[in-house]
Amino acid sequence: MNSHSHRKDEHVFIAEKLYQPECANGLEQIKLFPNNLPEIAWDEVDMTTTLAGIPIPAPFFINAMSGGSPATAKLNEKLAVAAAATGIPMATGSESIALKLPEVEKSFSIVREKIPNGIVLGNLGADHDLQDAKKAVSLLKANVLEIHLNAAQEIVMPEGERDLKWRENITKIIEELEVPVLVKEVGFGISPRSLQQLANIGIKYVDLSGRGGTNFAKIENQRRHAKEFPLLDSFGLSTAETLIASKPFQKEFSFTASGGIRDALDIIKCLVLGADNVGISGLFLHTVLKQNSAGLIELIEKLKDQVKALMVLLGCHNIAELRHVDFSLSSELYAFQKQLKK
Repeated sequence: MNSHSHRKDEHVFIAEKLYQPECANGLEQIKLFPNNLPEIAWDEVDMTTTLAGIPIPAPFFINAMSGGSPATAKLNEKLAVAAAATGIPMATGSESIALKLPEVEKSFSIVREKIPNGIVLGNLGADHDLQDAKKAVSLLKANVLEIHLNAAQEIVMPEGERDLKWRENITKIIEELEVPVLVKEVGFGISPRSLQQLANIGIKYVDLSGRGGTNFAKIENQRRHAKEFPLLDSFGLSTAETLIASKPFQKEFSFTASGGIRDALDIIKCLVLGADNVGISGLFLHTVLKQNSAGLIELIEKLKDQVKALMVLLGCHNIAELRHVDFSLSSELYAFQKQLKK
């Protein structure tokens, strides 16, 4: 196996090793107020929303994880089977390896084979140009392309990039690519200043990807072998913090929230805080590794049912009404919010 494919397998192995049933993404510091007179019937709830401007039937999807090796080909197939069965979108891991090594293309194209009619998201790093972006979309017949911003990961990665000049690439891609572009972090949160820079170059869709879930600084640190670089283990903004910090930009972007999502209540809290949809990686990876596609299908259907149940309890007919749910912040998050206004 080549070193690139081996790295993809290492990422999955270490991500699962570091998986925690409970995580500190800040959402536990948000309390939703109950609606004791919800005045709503179960059948009146509409969970549909959008992802990169495309209608989707439920407010969450399988976010970027894998591809690039024989083992991750099997993993992507299992994830895709579950996505097709439940009707939710699926994103692949970075396709950059397939642009270098045609022999691993199947580990990505298997996703479209198993999801012939659903929404598939391709994925590339921001260091790639328009030509690469078009190839990534073509390989998957992708409906959307994720462009990931992974500066912290690159810095810790032993073989990572050291030239992090990406704005020109992103600008060219969003101007000329034939599908919507979703710019995403990889677990460190996107700051208000960065959101303003993204708005300035015309980005409309952003995955805030806060700290609290899969931590690529920790993953890459485990691969350094006696050259520890733990400084970034707790770097960045939590999922809750980056959602709170993004509130002034909600008219300019359609936000995806991700980072340590573990249950339907996490999903609902992200939607209350302004996200249009929620990406889930670690929970779905853990489930499919332990219970195969059947277990993941069962979990996804349970999450759909529980999201709807929570919307009933909150008296919300649709995702837009969730924006008006009353909530309180912990003293820590409240202080964070106050500092943003200075």
